[in-house]
Amino acid sequence: MSDISTKRSLLRHALTLARGRIPSQLIVQLTDSCNATCPQCGMRRNTPFRRSLLSLADGKRIIDHAANSGIAALSFTGGEPFLYSKNLLTLLHYAGDAGIPFIRTGTNGFLFKNPASPDFPSRISRLAEALAATSLYTFWISIDSPDPEVHESLRGLPGVMKGIERALPIFHEHGIFPSANLGITKAILPPRPAAKAGSPATAEEFRAGFRAFYRRVIDQGFTIANACYPMNIETDLSTSLSAVYEATAADDCVRFSARERHTMFKALLETIPEFRSQIRIFSPLSSLHALARRYSGEEDRSYPCHGGSDFFFIEAKDGDTYPCGYRGAENLGKFWDLDLKNPPCRPSCRECDWECFRDPSELLGPFQEFFSAPVRLAKRLLRDRIHASLWLNDLRYYRASDYFNGRQAPDYRKLARFDIRSTPPLCTQESGRTAFQIPS
Repeated sequence: MSDISTKRSLLRHALTLARGRIPSQLIVQLTDSCNATCPQCGMRRNTPFRRSLLSLADGKRIIDHAANSGIAALSFTGGEPFLYSKNLLTLLHYAGDAGIPFIRTGTNGFLFKNPASPDFPSRISRLAEALAATSLYTFWISIDSPDPEVHESLRGLPGVMKGIERALPIFHEHGIFPSANLGITKAILPPRPAAKAGSPATAEEFRAGFRAFYRRVIDQGFTIANACYPMNIETDLSTSLSAVYEATAADDCVRFSARERHTMFKALLETIPEFRSQIRIFSPLSSLHALARRYSGEEDRSYPCHGGSDFFFIEAKDGDTYPCGYRGAENLGKFWDLDLKNPPCRPSCRECDWECFRDPSELLGPFQEFFSAPVRLAKRLLRDRIHASLWLNDLRYYRASDYFNGRQAPDYRKLARFDIRSTPPLCTQESGRTAFQIPS
């Protein structure tokens, strides 16, 4: 996307906020087929169930309605969407021609197997050329652990970490700057002695794991990173959620207590500023602060999720629409039948941590509140000044990151303003780590 197109999109988003809404996004599950063995996902290849593929006709009809309704961001997910690369590329082209500004998709990394094969450079170059010919804004690659052996063992995809490292320069040559998407599981933790097996993970362990991840992906050549928060709602009896998007599981690797989740979100919040000047990190500190507070036992001051109001999920099996991938009891029918000017739901849900919807709800919530209830916003910002400062810092960082445009290289001169070694933002340095004043 060009700078002019980006500015036009930002202007449209500002007008959307002025109308009391936030820029909308749609996540379309192209398929629930997968060729990986990730234990944290119910769609892994060794889980027996009948697999589905969204038809091209339905995909195009969905895109037409999305474009006519002003959808700002459209993501194609799986399963593994690149198992059906021809269909995927057709829909990426179609969405770009329809004028949707932010188009995203990603892979589990199977594309990068066998990096030593003679045809690897040409194969990756053809893929990069194909993606570059579309209007794709973000291309993500999933990574579960900074340890290559652990990651490849979990995914059942040997050799992919070396393949990713070899592939990234080829993508960059074609103007594609992929994002490393960390799926947070217990694989992020350093090796634990047998005596600590079963005990809650500590803040030090989480920080060590997150630091190792960012160092690994920076060394590999990534210029953007994001974190996918753990989901295991089937075993969480405190919610009324029912997953229709089976990117969740009951496996122990993704089961975290409320105490561990608090520790995890706080540790990620403390770690990210250490690397913000070296790689564009999408995860907003304000959202992590809100999630850490939520699991601290204190009052939950987070903004409700906009799933079903401005955000929607379409599953591959029947092509039906849901407020999000985890509110499976709320089938909204076919997307093209929805009047998005009069959305079916009001923002109210806080039951899951799905970052795809929770992060933008938290980041854009103050803008919406500014137009709808400015006095309430002023009280909120004064009541939680740490959150307010983190939010303002996020906005400055997003701008310095060129809004995570995956079609251009980062401007490290802009990112240097966030180097905590020279100007620690909103924090102090304690024992060599970044410390935020958030609930403990």
